[in-house]
Amino acid sequence: MVVFINPGHAPNGNPDPGAVNDTTGLRECDVAKCVADNVEQYLNAAGVTTEQLQSDSLGDICRTANDSGADIFVSIHCNAVDAESANGTETWACAGSYRGSILADCIQKQIVEALGTTDRGVKIATPGVNGLYVLSNTAMPAVLVELAFISNVSDEQLLADDQDDFARAIARGITDYELVVGGEA
Repeated sequence: MVVFINPGHAPNGNPDPGAVNDTTGLRECDVAKCVADNVEQYLNAAGVTTEQLQSDSLGDICRTANDSGADIFVSIHCNAVDAESANGTETWACAGSYRGSILADCIQKQIVEALGTTDRGVKIATPGVNGLYVLSNTAMPAVLVELAFISNVSDEQLLADDQDDFARAIARGITDYELVVGGEA
């Protein structure tokens, strides 16, 4: 299996760091990159081939992923909203992608179990309605993981202190997915 990993937003936050916690200064691009690097390390140690790209160009990300021959695509992000009470983990898959939904479910379960985050569930992105570009424009089963809310005090603490735990959970979710769909191939 080949996994394409996309840490959200621009490398080093230039020009777009993604969401930023106003109090601590924790940036989504930095959390996503650290988690992605660790996911890659754990998957490689398990014999899974990976490719990774962090870029401010969604078109470049999708083209590179599609040209990579990857079997699955995982984009890693942090959520944020104005309501500081919002918290938890959610994982997005594209409407109509059976395997994408399975992958999203495997990763979602592992993160919620490992970190005890609020389970916001698997969400479905519908192109033209609430579609997420990277899910709609990749040729393989794809998910976008919203680890937790960088705008929430408790979730921000997890994002700052438990990046390795998030990475281990995502890697386990990916290997769980491989076991599930391996039996369907």
